[in-house]
Amino acid sequence: MQHPPHRPSDPTAPKAAGTPHRPGGRAIGRRLRRATVLAAVLLATAAGAAHAGLPRDAAPESGQGTAYRLWERAFVASTRHPDAPPPGAGDWDCVPGARHPRPVVLVHGTYENAYNNWRAVAPRLRADGYCVFAANVGAPAGDIVKGRAAVPESAEQLARFVDRVLDRTGTRQVDLVGHSQGGGILPRYYLKFAGGTDPRDPARNKVRRLIGVAPANHGSTVSGLATLAKRLHILAPAARFGGQALADQTIASAVNTRLDAGGDTLPGVRYTTVVTRKDRIVTPYARQYLQPAHPGDRVTNITVQDLCPLDRTGHMGSPYDPVVLRLVRNALDPATARRPDCASTP
Repeated sequence: MQHPPHRPSDPTAPKAAGTPHRPGGRAIGRRLRRATVLAAVLLATAAGAAHAGLPRDAAPESGQGTAYRLWERAFVASTRHPDAPPPGAGDWDCVPGARHPRPVVLVHGTYENAYNNWRAVAPRLRADGYCVFAANVGAPAGDIVKGRAAVPESAEQLARFVDRVLDRTGTRQVDLVGHSQGGGILPRYYLKFAGGTDPRDPARNKVRRLIGVAPANHGSTVSGLATLAKRLHILAPAARFGGQALADQTIASAVNTRLDAGGDTLPGVRYTTVVTRKDRIVTPYARQYLQPAHPGDRVTNITVQDLCPLDRTGHMGSPYDPVVLRLVRNALDPATARRPDCASTP
């Protein structure tokens, strides 16, 4: 099981200082220790899902080796350069062509970074002819584990990144492809509250498509861990340790409640969700689906196992699954869509 490495410089880590004696201090200490354990369990669960959910066959662009080995190499590589884009992304001189006129912006999930989340996806999309860019949000530069900050804060960072892409490429709109937090609550918050869309004139929207891979759309129980944390009253301490994004992605959080008010979608944006029933992080998995909020809103909800019943890909492994990658490519360019090859994954 791979665990995200601990960085002593992490500003969210507890300070090594003595705790003054005061009434109730032991109880508070116990709660903080429980919060620490919970955050560690969440990290371990995510890492375990990555290990268990990754397909064993060749990565789409490599032709040999295994997708798990590719993920493992990407994770190790990202520890050496945690702010680097994955191969195929980050060419700021790229000019979109007539076939793919919109740049693709990749948005990583919680406790991931652009490199280890998109090491398989970015090169494939670049080979398809897209201008590809990968954002790093939700943590200070130099941190390996990103996507921890409060969702509204990360949404503002994503807004600045998208504006930079639009300015450098000379385009009016981008397509967003995101994983987990980066495919659900974060880009949806950006679309609704941080300038990604124009409710008065959808033609002025900055985003044309949002494609969410295992998206955290309506909160999660994290296989019961988040529910347990709420009952033990340790969710807030866990969020202080592990990042506010943890609490923001729980069911009925303040962020989810505000975001879902008025419906899931916004006019002018085409939404696609790619969901695996084997997800053990965003649970129940059906909370990942979206429903149109207005007449004419376009939503496509795809369940991997409806197409490939034997696909066992889990939450963290989904961006490395050839079936999922095919579905992402179909959503980006419906004119060239084809059924995924179920034989390419267990």
